[in-house]
Amino acid sequence: MSELQDKDIINVKDGKNIGKIIDLDITNDGLINYIIAEPSSFFRFNSFNKETNIKFNQIVRIGKDVILVELD
Repeated sequence: MSELQDKDIINVKDGKNIGKIIDLDITNDGLINYIIAEPSSFFRFNSFNKETNIKFNQIVRIGKDVILVELD
């Protein structure tokens, strides 16, 4: 989890930076339902930017520096 928290989350559809992982929703079986992302500190002050829930199947790739996701 700590390694994932350092990575920026980028939406591949529009190139926007979603933020960083702040939490995970995990099933009783230990599977990840979704990740919870919070906008980076610069964008956090905008009242329109709240936490984003990203389903595990929306993750396209986890790279060295970023996590690529496909959100509508």
